[in-house]
Amino acid sequence: MGRSRGQRSRDKNTAKLPQVPKNMKSDGLDVEFDRDLADHEDLEAMARSKAADARVKGRQR
Repeated sequence: MGRSRGQRSRDKNTAKLPQVPKNMKSDGLDVEFDRDLADHEDLEAMARSKAADARVKGRQR
């Protein structure tokens, strides 16, 4: 029979293709930071971030 019921073999692979190539993705850790210019809030945020990372790392084991 014919292909009258929306059965197309073309374009089946488009949903599986990534939107951004892996070599263009970043891990988000490429931010410049200078401790000499940091204020109290920056240092406090860094401490909270390190504590959160330690908690997550402890859960994974």
